[in-house]
Amino acid sequence: MSQVAETAAMMRVLQRDLKSREKTMLRLLARFVRCESPSHNKTAVDRLSQIVAAEWRHRDARVRILRQKHRGNHVRAEMWLGKGRPRGQILVLGHLDTVYPVGTLAKMPFRVRRGRALGPGIFDMKAGLAIALGAMDSLKANGLRPAKRLVFFWNSDEEIGSGSSRPEIEREARRSDAVLVLEPAAGRDGRVKTERKGLGAAEIIVTGRAAHAGIHPSAGVNAVHELALQIARLMEMNDPRRGITLQATVIAGGTVSNVVPAHARAEVDIRYSHLADAPKIDRKLRGLGPVLSGAQIEVRGGINRPPLERTPAVRRLFSHARSLMRAIDWELGETSTGGGSDGNFTAALGVPTLDGLGAVGNGAHSPVEHIFVRSLTERAALLAGLLATL
Repeated sequence: MSQVAETAAMMRVLQRDLKSREKTMLRLLARFVRCESPSHNKTAVDRLSQIVAAEWRHRDARVRILRQKHRGNHVRAEMWLGKGRPRGQILVLGHLDTVYPVGTLAKMPFRVRRGRALGPGIFDMKAGLAIALGAMDSLKANGLRPAKRLVFFWNSDEEIGSGSSRPEIEREARRSDAVLVLEPAAGRDGRVKTERKGLGAAEIIVTGRAAHAGIHPSAGVNAVHELALQIARLMEMNDPRRGITLQATVIAGGTVSNVVPAHARAEVDIRYSHLADAPKIDRKLRGLGPVLSGAQIEVRGGINRPPLERTPAVRRLFSHARSLMRAIDWELGETSTGGGSDGNFTAALGVPTLDGLGAVGNGAHSPVEHIFVRSLTERAALLAGLLATL
């Protein structure tokens, strides 16, 4: 039997096996969703980390809980199903935290309707936690032994920038031959993400001078006026063809209507497609100076997440994933997105990264967040196939 035929046969076995595990995976997912885990609530996130860690221990993984002082704890689970020494490492990434505060379940309970499962954080990305466990169960049940060590890293602060987990993620990535990210898929056809924009968040703070707006307006320096001029400068930095966008998203300034405002501020969202553009964007931000005489400008923040670029290595990884799905008559597509994930960090290190391998659904961060139940087993088959063949 040729290697292509063997791979196709393996994928069909995984597909059948995982289909039989759909109810088990759904029950596990329900348990994860019902354990609310907002990013800023350490106690809640730690509760989920204990549940997830226990599931991996039950599967004989080497589990380590990385305890954090101010954020929720991270979970690292390591599996080696082969014999002798592994020929490298594959890193699987996902996160435990959600954007929903504790109490959301009362208004938005876990439920299954017409082939969809709904609940807070189910799509982004608790379904990914269940998919990873299902994939491992199927690999073990069918005697498949990946050639590489498998490391699963679940962090607690992805939704708020991955501040405490980024060093750990990058450390694992440097040891890895590929990174598979279980963030949600794109669209109803389940496209994976081979390109993500880099992100930044800046704040422009303007200090002017207060004066009576009617009696002595010339004695003042209007901070709101200065801020408007600075926002116009920001707009000139946009280069959509290059993938660079800067937007003033939140503004504030002034006190009452008859006082020349002495203070104003704007929050700025930054997106860019190419790592090489980061220094230029940062330099332009830092170079903003006042237009009005007497005004002062301070710029805080800046670029904080590199882009995931569609490099030749990323294209090859996607091509391999697509060939696995074609073996079970499923056409896997790819896409780019303006949103970021922890895959941005790993790709920027030059490690081939494939993102959006999680569930198919819609409504992330909204009251109608849901997944299509059938996608649990389909995506688990894809993940298992990748782990078995990379």
